[in-house]
Amino acid sequence: MALCNKQKMIMTLLNMFGKNYIPDPHIPISHIIYIILSRMMDLLRGLIFVRSKIFLGRHATIEGKDNIIFGQYGTIDAYVSINAIARHKVLIGKSVRIGAFSRILCTAHLSKVGAGFTIGDHSGCGEYCFFGAAGGITIGKHVIMGQYVSMHAQNHSYDDINTLIQHQPTTEQGIIIGDDCWIGAKATILDGTQIGNHCVVAAGAVVKGTFPDNVVIGGVPAKIIKYIGQHD
Repeated sequence: MALCNKQKMIMTLLNMFGKNYIPDPHIPISHIIYIILSRMMDLLRGLIFVRSKIFLGRHATIEGKDNIIFGQYGTIDAYVSINAIARHKVLIGKSVRIGAFSRILCTAHLSKVGAGFTIGDHSGCGEYCFFGAAGGITIGKHVIMGQYVSMHAQNHSYDDINTLIQHQPTTEQGIIIGDDCWIGAKATILDGTQIGNHCVVAAGAVVKGTFPDNVVIGGVPAKIIKYIGQHD
C-alpha cells in the first residue's frame, strides 16, 4: 500500500509537468526523488533566467532569448547552447526536450542573419545534436531524435574553381520535418530536405531530398527502403 501511495504521489508530480507515464516499479524511489528535486531546480533556473516555465539545465547558454517563444515545461538540458539571433521568432514548443550538449545555431556569421528554428510540441532530441538553422529548420510535433543527429540548413557554392570555396556564396533552402517522425542516432539532414509525417530515418543516414509520409529512409545517400503500413 505504501508503494502504491508513493507511486500516486510521483504520478501527480509528473502530471503537473505534462507527463502521463507510470514509473517502472523497479526504479528505486530514492532515484525518482533525486530526479524530481533536480527538475525542480532546473524549473527554478528557467523561471529566474528565462522567465518561462521551462527546465533549464546547468551551464546552458542562450543568445537572443528575447527572440524565443517557449512552450511550457520544455527542457533545455545541461550545456545546451542556443543562438536565437534570427529573422523570425525561434519557437520551442510545449514539453520539448533539447538534450545535453546540443546546439541550435541560427546565425553562424555576422554577414548573414539566419532564418530561424521551430520545434513542435512534445518533440525532442538526445544528447550532442546540432541544428544549423541559417536557412530555417521546422520540426513538427511528436518528433523523436536520437543522439548526435545533425541538421544543416545551409550549403556552400563551389562551382568557381578560381575562388576559394570558403569565399563563395552560401545557399539556404531550409529543412522541414513532419509530425510523428523518428530520426535515428547520427543521422545527418542536409539543406533542402523535406520529410513527411510518420517517417523513420535510419541511424547514420545522410538525407537530402523530398520524402512522402509513412516511409522508412536509410542509407548514404538516403533513399526510401520501406513504405510503412504496406505489406509485401
